[in-house]
Amino acid sequence: MHLDELSAGERQLWNSFAQGGAVNVRDAPESAEPAVRAEVIAALLLGAGTDPAPGDRPALCLTGARITGRLDLQFAEIPVPVVLDECRFDEVPLLRGARIRELALTGCALPGLAADTAQIDGRLVLSRCHLTGPLVLTRAQIHSDLDLRDTVITVPGAEAISAVRLIAGGDVLCTNLAVRGTFRCSGAAISGEFDLEGASLRNPDGHALDAYHVQITEDFTFHPGFSAEGQIILSGATVAAAIGFCGARLNNAGDVALEAIDVNVAHNFDLGHGLRVDGGIKLDGSSIGTQLSFRDATLTNPGGTALSLRLAQARETDLRTQQPIAGTVDASNAHLGTLYDTPGTWPADLRLAETTYDALAIPLSAAERLHWLRRSTDAYLPQPYEQLAAAYRRLGHEDEARTVLLAKQRHRRAMLPLHTRIWGYIQDATVGYGYRPLRAALWLTTLLACGALFFRAHPPAPLEPEKAPPFNAVVYTLDLLVPITAFGQDVAFAPRSTGQWLAYALTAAGWILATTVAAGISRAINRQ
Repeated sequence: MHLDELSAGERQLWNSFAQGGAVNVRDAPESAEPAVRAEVIAALLLGAGTDPAPGDRPALCLTGARITGRLDLQFAEIPVPVVLDECRFDEVPLLRGARIRELALTGCALPGLAADTAQIDGRLVLSRCHLTGPLVLTRAQIHSDLDLRDTVITVPGAEAISAVRLIAGGDVLCTNLAVRGTFRCSGAAISGEFDLEGASLRNPDGHALDAYHVQITEDFTFHPGFSAEGQIILSGATVAAAIGFCGARLNNAGDVALEAIDVNVAHNFDLGHGLRVDGGIKLDGSSIGTQLSFRDATLTNPGGTALSLRLAQARETDLRTQQPIAGTVDASNAHLGTLYDTPGTWPADLRLAETTYDALAIPLSAAERLHWLRRSTDAYLPQPYEQLAAAYRRLGHEDEARTVLLAKQRHRRAMLPLHTRIWGYIQDATVGYGYRPLRAALWLTTLLACGALFFRAHPPAPLEPEKAPPFNAVVYTLDLLVPITAFGQDVAFAPRSTGQWLAYALTAAGWILATTVAAGISRAINRQ
């Protein structure tokens, strides 16, 4: 390249490169074209400029230029910082496989940027830029921050950002980033925080964000002001601090809005405080080190699963949403730790099959909690009742625990054949399936009083007058009620007419009471 072929702006850039001086081509005379050829920039970065003097710090710093032609630096070694401000590229810069000291583009307009497998020793800055083509960072290595703040990338229906297996040695800063298309960063490893505060991701009917299996050593932040249209995928992610969606807006109506299956979060997973979701949330198999919170969130997916927590684990779970969740909440096989909830926000359809929890933070009576269990549309399952009874026992509320276990037997009875249900009704009425033992004493006392009053007024005739003991109405009735002969009164006297039928009834009632008491005792022993 001959120096006499350079325009005024290119010559100024050429002369200032060795000292790292900043060049603003808009400061040139109005008659000069504020354009710089890409080949001039490439020649400087590849060593064609003046050799720096001792103490010089070469850098390419350019403002306000239209960069014509294709900037091709593929697989090049660029040992100097490149700083471009408010420049406009006619063609996509090619940085594939390049190694660059530092690259900072601010306020620039580009038809895309191809930097897959590139290595950036310092920062990669693309802030306040506007890209009409994809940003490709697949398998790129950035030793410091990736800065995409206030940038707009528009590639509708395609991958707008492709950063698969990106390695970032610092933060990934995406504050107020606006993307039309898919933001794909699956398999990325980030040694700082991933900040999407205020970002707007739009890819209706597709993936707005695909962060499958990312690894983040600090926070993964989507609040406040984050919004997404399309599906967000965080499945398999490992986050060494917290994930936050407070105040975010997620929209993928009729489908899954947030898929976060098998996510591992060391601290909090905060999906509350103003979060609004139109679509489902799947957290199946995720492990949350501290608290999983939906406090004051609004979740809506009518006719489908609004929240799936199958096999999820958390030390604390807060389900006190802004209003009842519209859609099914499935917490099957989940471990919720300490559970915070309120009756006013219980969902209409709640699945609790094999769900466990250590404690219920909000004290409610067993009668109220049974309404909670009955929100499930599943068939009879004993475990939810036993888990709730165990929670009451840990609090020392034995009577509440017995109320829950009695409700379990009544629910089970409804699933049984008619003849078995009849026996169940008898057990319930007499001893409450063994959970209300005082009922047997009450029945015995009542029957004893009725029999004694009748037989005192209508004493039966002795079978052998000369051998019969003196008649005692109370003892005679007790002999009829007790299945074994205790005092000999029942075999010494023979009632007639109405008395005979009453004696039969008292004997049958005694056998029923004895059988139900025995069944209740057996059930109590089995519980132990």
